Amino acid sequence: MSVVPVLPLPDDVIACPSCDALMHDRDVALGETLRCPRCHAVIEAPRALAMTRIIMLALAALILMIAAIFFPFLELGAAGMVRRSSLLDTVMAFSTGLTAPLTLAMAALIVVLPVTRFLALLYVLGPMAFGWRPARYAAPVFRLAEALRPWAMAEVFVVGVAVALVKVAGLAHISIGPAFWAFVALVIVTVLKDNFMSRVTVWKTLDARRKS
Repeated sequence: MSVVPVLPLPDDVIACPSCDALMHDRDVALGETLRCPRCHAVIEAPRALAMTRIIMLALAALILMIAAIFFPFLELGAAGMVRRSSLLDTVMAFSTGLTAPLTLAMAALIVVLPVTRFLALLYVLGPMAFGWRPARYAAPVFRLAEALRPWAMAEVFVVGVAVALVKVAGLAHISIGPAFWAFVALVIVTVLKDNFMSRVTVWKTLDARRKS
């Protein structure tokens, strides 16, 4: 049985994050966009002041998350009784009995993971936005932020709440609190932040600043 040797890839080869197509890397100027020749996914799109915008959006997302946790989320009225609940009350509602593991899952997916990702991005991009060298362990922290991205499900929670409101609307009077709108704004800010961020550019900047 013959063994086919695996040759190492050159340093200037990168893989498309969508279809894994291999291509030669090249310098991309500000304002240009590098796309995958196979699936046309955006590989790199450096923009002026992109890191500063991402930091501002991450800070805004943290503030909105605090508001979403502690402010009233929904107010339900039925048969003369009114009940106000916050996002924290919703999470703690499953904290007893067999449903206790749901508390950990909801808290992690809705609050803990998004907040961890926002803080990680601030830790990685903050020093570089000021022209400084990357913070210690910036590379593994950014890798963690990328790994958490699919698991931060704030937008899924908003969709679930919207579906539940449609179901409950005929049974009780519903008033949407400020935390609900803060959570909607949080989802929008998160989408904008992800659109501004070019991950390949961040990795290249981390590499260049560590060598300087």
